[in-house]
Amino acid sequence: MKMTFAMALSAVSIALAAGGADAADLTYPEPAPPAVQDARGGVKIGYLECDIGGGAGYVLGSSKEVECAFRSLGGDVIEDRYTGEIRKLGVDVGFTMRSRLIWAVFAPTAGYHHGSLSGIYKGASAEATLGAGVGANVLVGGTSGSIHLQTVSVTGQLGLNVAAAGTSMTLNSVN
Repeated sequence: MKMTFAMALSAVSIALAAGGADAADLTYPEPAPPAVQDARGGVKIGYLECDIGGGAGYVLGSSKEVECAFRSLGGDVIEDRYTGEIRKLGVDVGFTMRSRLIWAVFAPTAGYHHGSLSGIYKGASAEATLGAGVGANVLVGGTSGSIHLQTVSVTGQLGLNVAAAGTSMTLNSVN
C-alpha cells in the first residue's frame, strides 16, 4: 500500500514537473524573452531559486533551512537574497542530503522592489526520492503585495525519502 502510494506520488510529481516548465527556466539568451503572463494577469519578472538544507523526515513532518536568490530577467539585472525555513506536516519519511527548488516570479508590471518575496507561503508537497528524486510543491501566499510566485514549483533532490504533507515556507530578505 505504501509503495503504491509512493509510486502514485512519483507519477504526480513527474507530471507536474513536465507541466511546470516555467518553474525550471534557469537562463535566457539575450535579448530578454517576451513577457509571459500567468493566470492572475501577472508578468514574469524573474525566478526564485532555493537551496534546501538536508535533513531527516520524522514520519509526521520535518523542518529544513532554505537559502534563496531572486534573479530578474532581461534589462537591469537584480539579485535579491532570502533565508528561511520550509516545514512539512504530514507523511515525511526518510532523509535528503540537499534539494533545489525553483519558482517563476510574477508581478502586475515589470517592476520589483527589494524584499518583495518575504512572507509565509502555504500549501502542499509531494516527493519521492531514491538516490535522486523529484517533488512538486503547491504554495501560495507571501506578503500582501502584488508580487507572487508561480503556484506550482518543482524540486530536485538527493536522498531516500517519501513525503506527502501540508507545507509552509517562510522567506526573510537578507540584503
